[in-house]
Amino acid sequence: MKVLITGGAGFIGSHLVKHYLKNNHFVTVLDDYVTGSKKNLKEVSSDNNLNIIEANLIDFDFSNLTQFDIVYDLASPASPAVFEKLSFEIFKVNSIGLINLLDFFVKSRSKTFVFSSTSEVYGDPKVDPQPETYYGNVHTTGPRSSYDEGKRFAEAVIAAYVRKYSIDARTARIFNTYGPFMNKEDGRFISNFINQALNNKPITVFGDGTQTRSSCYVTDMVSGLVNLGETDNLKGEIINLGNPDERKVIDVAQLIKKMTSSDSEIVFKPIGEDDPKQRCPDIAKAKKLLVWEPIIKLEDGLKYTISYFRNI
Repeated sequence: MKVLITGGAGFIGSHLVKHYLKNNHFVTVLDDYVTGSKKNLKEVSSDNNLNIIEANLIDFDFSNLTQFDIVYDLASPASPAVFEKLSFEIFKVNSIGLINLLDFFVKSRSKTFVFSSTSEVYGDPKVDPQPETYYGNVHTTGPRSSYDEGKRFAEAVIAAYVRKYSIDARTARIFNTYGPFMNKEDGRFISNFINQALNNKPITVFGDGTQTRSSCYVTDMVSGLVNLGETDNLKGEIINLGNPDERKVIDVAQLIKKMTSSDSEIVFKPIGEDDPKQRCPDIAKAKKLLVWEPIIKLEDGLKYTISYFRNI
């Protein structure tokens, strides 16, 4: 197969690239390295089946690309640490950039389109766990709105293209994902906790720590994305991908402290505006349509991730 992965030098994207190369497919990566890194693809950079293009979706001229079997769009910055700093880039890549990519998809007669949306479209949910039918509780002008509303807009754009052009597009609502090749500065709670613990610095918990998160190990997420891209008869579907093992943030902080044998003190700081109090996917639809569910337990995934951060 020929596969295009935008954002392929990012955390999840780079794992997806390696999966397809390992299975002898031809992969084109399009990334401008705003939050991705060339280091993430270093081990496969000499693979003859890999073509890396340094560009962004806003300005890129697609005229030299031809038909792909699957197009995965993971181009948007997704780190809470940059939601305000890169707000305009996030808005643009999920609007202008996405429309440019979809226009290419239609013109090239490519076959399957997979968009990486996010659990953030549910905002600070009043329903737990969150099913795909839940419309969300989102602050449209808050500090997280560039990402939350950018992705909600993107989902609406994709739905319009499906209706108008009858393209085979599918959307993954990705829940918290962790594992090797995470950016240690990305502001996610697991990477923060691990790096603070390894350096015996205070482990910072925002709020009282009773807010919940559900964390999916990256290999599980990649297998979900692959199934979403390769399963037949999913035109127009929106599917949650994540691990429904819901944990309190304070419990994860204590677990990481124990697993790293850290002397760090756990400290509490004011919680950010619009920080969701609950986050847990209802994955019944993924189980049924993709025959998929996570297999890596949090404790095992943390062990692998801690090892990665020890060695970088």
